[in-house]
Order: sequence, then structure tokens, then C-alpha cells
Amino acid sequence: MSLLRLCSSRSSGSATLRELLVLPLGCHRCLQLRRHPAWSPEWSWDFFRRNYSSIIPKKDDGKNEIWERARLLQVLKARMQQLRADNVTEVKCTEVQFVNRINVIHLESHTETKNLTFLPDSELTKSFNTNTVPLVKEKTTKEQMSEKCHVGTIVPKSTSTPSKWIEKLDKEKRNKTRRQLNIMKKVKESLPSSSTQNVTTAKSTGTGRKRTSKDNAAKTPVTHTASSSVKNKPHAVHPDTKSSALHDFSLEAVLAEVENLDQQLNKWEPSAKLLEDEEGNKYGDAQRNILSYVEACAFINDLDRAHQCVMFHHRILTRRKQLNIKIYSALMHLWAKKGSLNQIGKLFSLVEEAELKPNLDCYMAALECMGRMENCSPRVIERCLQQLEEDGFTTQGLFKNCVFQKDEREMVLKAICAVDPDFQLQTEPEMEVCQSPLVKEFYSKAEPVKYPKLHLCVQEMKERFDRQLSKEQADTITIDSVEVTKPITEKMKRMRNRLADLRAKWQKSLLQAFREYKFHLAGDRTCSWKMNLYPYLCLLDDKEYVDIMIQSIANIPPNGEALLMIAKELGNRVYNKYSIRKKIKNEMVDKIKETYYAYVELLAKDAELYNFLPREYWMKLEREMNLGPSLITEDSLWPHFLIVHLGTHLVDLMVREIKIPIYTQDPGHEKKFIPVLYHMYSFRSTKQIGFIKPHPILIQILSEAAETTLIFDSSVMPMVCAPIPWTSPKFGAYVLTPTKLMRCIEGALQHQLLLEKCKSSDLHPVLDSLNQLGNCAWKVNKPMLDLIISIFNDKGNEKLEIPPPLSEAPNMPKSDPKSEISPAAKSVLKKKIAWVRKRTAEMHSLRMDALYKLSIANHLRDDVFWFPHNMDFRGRTYPCPPYFNHLGSDVTRAVLLFAEGKPLGEHGLNWLKIHLVNLTGFKKKCSLKERLDYAAGVMDNILDSADNPLTGRKWWMNADEPWQTLACCTEIAHAVRSPDPTKYISYFPVHQDGSCNGLQHYAALGRDVIGATSVNLMPCEVPQDVYSGVAQQVEEFRKRDAEKGVRIAQILEGFINRKVVKQTVMTVVYGVTRFGGRLQIEKRLKEVEDFPKDYVWDASHYLVQQVFSSLKEMFTGTRGIQDWLTESARLISKSGSSVEWITPLGLPIVQPYHRTRNTLLRSNLQNLNLQISHDATQRPDTVKQKNAFPPNFIHSLDSTHMMLTALYCYSAGVTFVSVHDCFWTHAYTVDIMNKVCREQFVVLHSQPILKDLSKFLVNKYRYNIPADRKSKKLQDYQRMMELLSKVLETGEFDLEKVKQSTYFFS
Repeated sequence: MSLLRLCSSRSSGSATLRELLVLPLGCHRCLQLRRHPAWSPEWSWDFFRRNYSSIIPKKDDGKNEIWERARLLQVLKARMQQLRADNVTEVKCTEVQFVNRINVIHLESHTETKNLTFLPDSELTKSFNTNTVPLVKEKTTKEQMSEKCHVGTIVPKSTSTPSKWIEKLDKEKRNKTRRQLNIMKKVKESLPSSSTQNVTTAKSTGTGRKRTSKDNAAKTPVTHTASSSVKNKPHAVHPDTKSSALHDFSLEAVLAEVENLDQQLNKWEPSAKLLEDEEGNKYGDAQRNILSYVEACAFINDLDRAHQCVMFHHRILTRRKQLNIKIYSALMHLWAKKGSLNQIGKLFSLVEEAELKPNLDCYMAALECMGRMENCSPRVIERCLQQLEEDGFTTQGLFKNCVFQKDEREMVLKAICAVDPDFQLQTEPEMEVCQSPLVKEFYSKAEPVKYPKLHLCVQEMKERFDRQLSKEQADTITIDSVEVTKPITEKMKRMRNRLADLRAKWQKSLLQAFREYKFHLAGDRTCSWKMNLYPYLCLLDDKEYVDIMIQSIANIPPNGEALLMIAKELGNRVYNKYSIRKKIKNEMVDKIKETYYAYVELLAKDAELYNFLPREYWMKLEREMNLGPSLITEDSLWPHFLIVHLGTHLVDLMVREIKIPIYTQDPGHEKKFIPVLYHMYSFRSTKQIGFIKPHPILIQILSEAAETTLIFDSSVMPMVCAPIPWTSPKFGAYVLTPTKLMRCIEGALQHQLLLEKCKSSDLHPVLDSLNQLGNCAWKVNKPMLDLIISIFNDKGNEKLEIPPPLSEAPNMPKSDPKSEISPAAKSVLKKKIAWVRKRTAEMHSLRMDALYKLSIANHLRDDVFWFPHNMDFRGRTYPCPPYFNHLGSDVTRAVLLFAEGKPLGEHGLNWLKIHLVNLTGFKKKCSLKERLDYAAGVMDNILDSADNPLTGRKWWMNADEPWQTLACCTEIAHAVRSPDPTKYISYFPVHQDGSCNGLQHYAALGRDVIGATSVNLMPCEVPQDVYSGVAQQVEEFRKRDAEKGVRIAQILEGFINRKVVKQTVMTVVYGVTRFGGRLQIEKRLKEVEDFPKDYVWDASHYLVQQVFSSLKEMFTGTRGIQDWLTESARLISKSGSSVEWITPLGLPIVQPYHRTRNTLLRSNLQNLNLQISHDATQRPDTVKQKNAFPPNFIHSLDSTHMMLTALYCYSAGVTFVSVHDCFWTHAYTVDIMNKVCREQFVVLHSQPILKDLSKFLVNKYRYNIPADRKSKKLQDYQRMMELLSKVLETGEFDLEKVKQSTYFFS
């Protein structure tokens, strides 16, 4: 019921209808009502309701009105009739009713066509005007039965063919009907012949694949039975009812089975369902594009443009399906700000016309509007609240679930209090607790819990929050480059001044061109329904767009960058700025500040609050501060196409308007201006890619100017205050900068929608673990940073992974164009030129990456900072700042220290020494005692490295991780030279790394004794090295083949070692194929100087086969599980669905691999062919789905183990961070972390993980019954169900032994 119909209820009393509807006096519908004051039950409100889709005039309105309405009804009811033929059987409880669903009505007297249509009885009165209603009523059931049933389709006068989606619906309807008939045939032998014959006849009339109109007419009397005659006689279907009752399979049972199948089929959710939220709103590219457009119009207060856009899509059926309820509600909020209840009532009518159900946002908009009106009738408010409750909502739920902006909450409260003065908001505590057995103990809080605090006081944390807030409001931050130490020459000053003048001119020309283009896009206001980029170019100040463009020039590499990459970067920067401006405009800043000031009481060392998790306390504060705007924003993610489109437009402006003057030698000539950026094409493999390349003059100016500042977005910098805790998939991490909880492929939305559909308590463990990781405070190791910067500014050092500047790049080979060279020499020259270009590009990329990391570290050298965390779609966690974080290279990790120190204690110094030996890689196969002895033996080298890193023996430079080794040497030197090493305060992170963690999870899943021993799940005196074991096994195979005379086996003698096979063994558990493994081994063999290069391909091909064979023998259970996962994913994706599962911690996961969809984006520069592989409306990519499922599933398990370890370390007061399967903590708490790590691994794998996965997959995909039941597809379905139901056999490994394994993590 629409709000219009709601307000027109007969219970309105003496109030006039015009007052209730807030309609204008001149409304012709009101005049009709005044002429007919008596309400007639024979007239539905649809008769009086204005069709608001006719706001925009249409051609041939009179002739096509009935055609359009008939077509509308046919389409909207298509889904209800898919499993029904011309006459459908309805089964209710035990009564069998044959209901005539179709009426055949001649429209010749009302239209100028000879076509006929069939419509449901309940919709007949809606399809005709007042003159046709009596005609319909005169037709009796008997006359309808006697008429000749001619089925036709009404189409407008057009030469266009029926749309493909209607044909698809018809085909699906026929397929499902055949499915029902197949079930009838299966039970035919068990039914009495009479019963079977009756059922078959009833179901076959109108459901055959090829029937003529004569056939239909002949069989019509069989089933056109009055429903009333059957209703009172349930068993009058056949005279021989006694015979039917004597059999187990009655007619009612068969029909009930058919209906049950129908219900089961309707439960099946294909991949397209992944793009729907809980309310059924679709989020395809079309819906997201319209929603983003309407929201952009709302942000710039362009109500007319937003309204015309929605009306343009609503009035035409083919476009109306692109609208969802969120688009209508967004428009309602715009009208609510204007206080126009009349327009909101119209929109409610349009929502009902579109077969959508109003959501809470719609009612919130209506109540907000009523609150803004000065003299709104209480009766209207009461009926709105009544309708809200009739739709299953509550007023308290409205305040709990809706997102409010500015004063919207107060306006809604004002409207409600006008009719219920005693109404108050309830602040009920959060009672939901995660029920997973893995975290039951963590959340039980049976005993008082004291969670750890930060080392900062309340006032300092408040000041830090203010600093972070100001940075994000500014959106960008300028820092000094580490190259600032270079002396400034006169030439540098001159070039810097010239560059500043050029930028001022560029800004002026860009600003003028930008405004001209925006004025052009604004266009004629009569065509404001057309969607273009105009609203998106008004979201920020004009100068901000220009600044974004100018700042991006310096980021373009000398060899150019792909147009698509630059466009995405520019589009994303505009979106981020827009999101921040939106939060500021909605007056959220003050409330966030107030909430954070209260939140620091939980974290600061001088506060007494202990017993709340960060998420719990923040949510408690939110419930208590229940006035003003919401902290969560309903930011709609822009579709990928829109971001690229907007970015491409900005790039086009840059190419056209940014120019540089060149001076000719003739002083009489004027200055000539040439473009700074060029658009060109280049080939990558076989694809032609559009490139934007800077002019060499610009490169020279930038190089000679050697600017000493860098500009970054605030979102790429670490935070200077503790992050906002994650409380939901929509809120957490940075203060204002938009951050995704689950990072994914650009444009993919299915992951976010899947998270939002989850029960909130199921995500609590995941959110709490991310909060724990993000709350770890860091600081910079200044002596290490200074040493690295000195080498960086001194031409770098490739051996120590410090990239050299471009001045050290190889010179481009030169040739005399006049000289003639042979084709062979020309080919060599081309290859050398290509190599030089590639090498130069790599050096520039590495140099800039190192420059960014070191400059950010130098900027934070005297500060404390935090890394907010999120995760990928598999649950693996990552810090949000992309450049400088602890997941970086050896150089980055070496300059990071914990901000809070702890004494070494009794065993801390030993753990530092063991950590040092681990970093060197010298004693990987030795026991912990042997490693300690080795550290004692090289103590002189350790101290020399700490004292004289660049002038001493340089022992640290030969380590696997040289910079971290040097940092550890320095920490050990400080500890051993302190008066009491046990009391030495250490800030140094100590690592404990899993031993081939993927294989550890496989061995635990399969309880494989041999595999568990190889990866250190079993207690051993010395660590087992699986890579050496595989290398040894491969060597045995090689010897055997060499004795048989295999040539390549003989050549490989002496070349098979741990290094050659390590990468392949490590990645085979993550799904590497034989092809990929061969490439890995080929790369390793090329690094061996003595190996004959002519045999590299043959040797790598031979070795990859032996490696896979060795793994199959050593890990029998592992290969079986991997094969089961791979084949399951293949069959699931082949059935048309993406592979989904839920981690043991409750995190839902879906693989985003679909068939590539090409979208053409036309721009002034070039036509971009966007290849979108994440569109959930496309069929899954079977190859990617099956290859990715085993590694992704294992990744989800190792992330679950890490999260469990993080949670229980947090409750134990242990500082904990991770780099996937490498866990970090203080030297003092390594023993505690090791204990927790092993306990949680045992608890995790004590769960029936594979059994639960099998059960989930069976329940999820059991309804993927093939629509076309050909033998092949049906066999695949049966094979899939058998495979998913298969219970894998496991070995006899005892998981409890992991707790005693020293080298499980070491």
C-alpha cells in the first residue's frame, strides 16, 4: 500500500482527501472524487490514482495506453507464472484445486489491432479504463470456457523484435515445466493408471513443447473446471478415489512433491544474487550508476536534475527495472529537505507501481518531511506510523537501523512526538555474542578481564586525534623528500622557479577549460534527465580538480603510463575527496570527535577503564550518543566505469591544455607552445594500449629542479592516533577517509554485500582481531633510517636492495642511421634497446618506491604512529597504508620498532640471538641450542656489525635479510652492554615463522602423519626441512632415471638442491600448476652459472614432474584434499555458481572470478575497452574458480589461525602483529605467543572443517539442478552432489602433539 493509499483510508473521518494527500486544488482526480463521494468497493484505488509515469508526455498515448499496460502486467507477473502453464494446479494443504488462471479477452473494440492477450483475473480491472469494466463483468465463466483460446501478444506498432530477456523468461518457464513433467514420469509406475492419467492430463494441457491453437482448444474443457466445485470435494478429481487411497502415492502427494520442487528451485540463488542486498535491491552497474548520479545531485542540491533522472527511468518499463528502492528513497530525502510531502507521496506511489516495497529509509524520509512541515496533520503522521508497523518495521528499529544526516534524526523525532509525546529512544545494550566455539572462551568473560592499554595518556591521545583529523580534512599532506640533503645549485633554483611559473600558467589554463566544459555539460535545463558528468564535476571546488590534475603530472614515469591507470587514479582521488567533503557537510566531524574523546578513556594508560574491547566500547558510546547525525555513512561505491570515465575526462583536459613554451633561435618569431603530455599507443603482448607520455623537456626540467617535497593523500599515510575501531563492514580505520573492510578487485561489490548480509555477531571476531592489529603503536629506528638514507643518496646499493638513481641506468645503444646493418645485427640492436627501456623503467619504479617509503619514515622519525588494518576477500589481513608498513621489504622492516618497550626478562636475550640467526639463514636445519651456540661464536662479528656497519667486517651484508640482521645486531649489542640484560627495555620485534604453513594446514586437515612430520607438526629434536626432503626425493628419482640412460637426468647430476625446488614446493600448496612450476625452476636453473643453458627447458620440464611426484608420495592426504577442492570448484562453477564458503570464524567468502565482460568507454582521447572479470551477473570462470579454490581455502584457514592467535594474545596482554604466517611480538613474550599459537592451531583443526565445508557446499548448491536436463548436464549435477557429499578419509596424526612441537613456529 502506498503512502497515498494509506492517507486515503476510509478511517480518515471528516478530514478531506485533499488535506490528507496534500494535493493541489486543481487535481482532476480530486474533482472526480468530489463528484462520487460514496466509496464503491467495486472500484480499486488504482482507478483513481494518477499514473505518475505520465509526467513526461509520450507519443501515441491514446493508442498505446492499453498495449503498455498489458505489456507491463505480463512482465511483472512473468515470474509468478514461470512454473504454471495455461492452467496451473495450486496445492494448499490436502485440498487439490484446479484454478483457472487465464482469461482471454478480445481487445478489438478497444484497440485497432486484431491481437489478443491473456491477463490474470486480479489484474483485469487495472488494464482497462472505466468503459471496459462493465464489458469484463458481462463475461461469465461459461462464456470464457466456450471461447476459442487464441493466445497472442500485444505489441506496439514497431518493427523491433521482442527483447531477449522476455524470451529468456519464456524459455525458463518451459524448462521448469518440463522438469515437473519428468518428476511425474518417475512416479508413474508407483501410481494407479487412472490417477496417473488424470494428473498427466491436468499438467500437460498447455505445457507441451509444441502445441497448436486447435490442440489447446480441444484440451481446454478438461481443466477449465470451476474452483468452487473442487473446493468442497477434494477427492472429486477422479471417480475412483478409493483406488487412489489404497496406494502409498496419492495424487495429493505427487502434486505436493511438484510444489516442493518448485519451492526448492526458487530457493536457488545464482551468481546474480550476489549483487543484491537483504532488501532485494540490485547493485548491477546500471543501478549503481543511477544511485551515484542521484546522490551526487543531492550533494550539490540539484533536486530537479535528480528528479528528472529518476522519472526518465521510471516511465519506461525497460528502464524501470534499473531502479531499486535505494534510488527512490534517496530522492525522497531530497524532497523531504524541501518539506514537500506531496512529492514524497507521489514517489511512494511510484514505488508501488514498480513492484517494490518501501524500506525504512522511505518512511524515515516521509517522517522527516512531516517534521519539517509547520502544520502537518497528526492524522497523516499516525497513518504513516501505522503503515510502517504493518510493513513489519518498528519506530525503534528505524532509529537503530537508519543512517541520519545533519538534523534528520531530530526532525523524525519531532514528527513522532507530535502524536506520541512520551516517545523516547531506547538505548538497549548490545546482547548479541558470537556463538562460534573457537571464541566462546574469549567472549565469555566469566572472570574480570583487563585488556592492555597504550603507553600514552588521555590528553596526548586527544591532541593526536586533532592532528589526524586536520590531516584528513585537508585530504593531502606535503612532506620533505629524503633527497633534501642535496646542496642547492643555481641551476636547481632557476629550474624550480621556471617550474613554479609553468604550474601557475597550467593552473590558469586548466581552470578556464574546466569551467568551460562544465558550463557546456550543464546544457539545457529541459534535458536535465540526461545523465552526464556534470554533477561529478561540481562535487569539489574547481580549483581542487585542477590541483589533482597538476599533482598527478609528477607521478607519470618518464616512459609513460597507461591511460587507464592514470584515469583510475584521478577518478579515485575525486571520489575520496568527495566522501570526505560529504562527511564534513553532514556535520559528522563534531560527533566523531566527541565519541573519540570518550573512547580514549579505554586506551590511555592514565584511565581506569579496562573490561571492554575497543569495538564494544565504541558501540556503547554510539548507543549513548543517540542524537545528531549517524557516524556511519551510506556512501555508495562508484562503479568502475564511472571512475574511469571521470578520470579519462580529466586526462583529456591535461593533454589539451597543459603546454610548455619553447624558444626558437630566430628572435623575430613568437614563442611556440607544445603539449607537455602526449597520447600515444604501445603494444603490451598482443594488445594495443593507450599511453600518456610526458615530453622529454618536462622530464629534464623535473630532473634538474630536483624538488624536495612530496605530496601524498592522507589515506596513504600511517595514522598519528589510534585507528577508529571496526564496528561494522561500513565503519572503521581512518577518521574521515573511506576505507573498505574487505579490499577487492576494483569495482567488485559482491564481497561488501555479502558482509552486510551477515549477522553482526558473526563478524565480531574478525573485527576485533583487525582492531587488535591496528592498535599496535610503532616508531622509527632512527639510526637504521639515517644509515639507509645515506646509502640511498650515495647512488644506492643493489646488493643491499637500495635502488640506484636513474643516472646509473644503462645508456641507450646508438647506431648510425646512414650506415647499413645486417638484419641479424638490427634484431640484436632492437632487443638491446628494449632491454634498456625495460631496465630504466624498473629502476625508476624501484627508486620512487624507495623514495616514498624512506621519505614517509623520515617524516615520522620523531613520532608514534599506527597502521589501520583491513583484509582481502580470503580474510588475510593487510595494513591500509600502502607504502610504509611492516609488510614491506627488508629495508622497511629494519626501520620499524614497537612504540612500547618491554624488559627482556629471563629468556628475552636468547630469543633475540635466535631471531638473529634466523634472519641470516645460516643455520636453518639446526636446533635452537645449536643456533644459540652459533650466535655466541660469532658475537665479535655481531658487535663489529653494530659498531662499524660500513667500515668493519661487514658480516651482516651476507645475511638473507641484511638490514634486519644489522638492526638485530645493534639491539643485541645494546642489551649485552647494559648493566642487567634482563631489565633492558627492548622495542625490537621478534619473529616466529611457520614452517611451510600451507602444508601444515593440509597435513592437519588430513591427519597425515608423514606430512605432519615433514612440516614440523610432530615434535622433533631438529627442525624438519620439507624443501630439503623434496630435493632429496627428487635426487633419488634422478639417480634412478640416470641409471636407465635418461639423458636429462644425467645432465642434472650435482645441480639439484634445496634452492632449485623451494619456490615450487612452497607454491604448489597454493595451486601452482606444472606450467607455473616449470617457469619457477627454469628461473632458478638460469641463476646457476655452471648449468648448460641449452638444457634449461628440458631440465625444468623434467624436474617439475619429479617435484610433483615427490610431493604426492610425501603428502598423500594433502593431494587428496587438494584434488577434492579443485574438482568441487570445477563442478560448482560449471553449474553456473561462484564458489562460496564460510571460514571457521564465520567470515563469508566468495570467489570473484567470472567470465570477462567487455565494456566500451568512448572518450575524446580514445575508446577504452574495459575488461571486467568480477561481474557477478556473468557466468563463473571455471578455470580460475577451480585453480583458486584450494589456495584460497588454505589462505582462509591460515588467516583464521592468525586471528585466533591475535585475540587470545590480546586477552593475555601480549603485543602481537603478523605478516600472514609470520607472527611478531616482544622478545619477553615470545614464549606466551608460542603457547597461544599452538593451542589455537589445535583448537582450529579440532573442528570438523572439511565436514562442515562439505555440508555447507551441499546445502548451498543442491538446487543447481540443470534447467535443460540433458544427460551430460544431469550427470555433472549428480557427480557434483556425490563429490560434495564425499567424506574424505583422514590419517591417524594426533593434533595434541603440535603443542609440544618446538619448530612448528620458530
